[in-house]
Amino acid sequence: MAEQENGRISSIARKTNETDIQLSFGVDGTGKAEIETDVPFLNHMLDLFTKHGQFDLKVEAKGDVDIDDHHTVEDIGICLGQTLREALGDKKGIKRYASVFVPMDEALAQVVIDISNRPHFEYRAQYPSQQVGSFSTELVHEFLWKLALEARITLHVIVHYGQNTHHMIEAVFKALGRALDEATSIDPRVQGVPSTKGVL
Repeated sequence: MAEQENGRISSIARKTNETDIQLSFGVDGTGKAEIETDVPFLNHMLDLFTKHGQFDLKVEAKGDVDIDDHHTVEDIGICLGQTLREALGDKKGIKRYASVFVPMDEALAQVVIDISNRPHFEYRAQYPSQQVGSFSTELVHEFLWKLALEARITLHVIVHYGQNTHHMIEAVFKALGRALDEATSIDPRVQGVPSTKGVL
């Protein structure tokens, strides 16, 4: 289980019969990514996510990629979601909501976030190809859904259009980083948590 450290930082170690993952996530970072997994395309996407969100992310993951990439991608999504939730703590002062569009050449993606403590995921994307290299595009859904579930956020991802599958997915991860950065940022005008319920 994740343990909150000083500041908005959290880390987790998760080992199963399918994967062995060590992950640390800092909300208020500098865009530093140290990503070592058995899934090269995911490494690239996590690097983009970290840079565009100005987070600090370190991932060391080994998995049963001799079967396929599914378990590794899914479990990294789980770990990232858990550390995000732990790092945010009581969520006092955060903006909570964000909506970001990101173009990547001919592709346009939109990510909308509510750090709501109500896990929900909506995904609207149709890719021209089912593979990017050896990476299955259906794993984008798996990663994002598990991230939203474990972080307990409402996450809507819409790929409005595009022709190149790599560009479309890249736009998603860049938009995810930028939207999460905005939603987790501190607004000095907010007293307590941004909810009439008094809790998030």
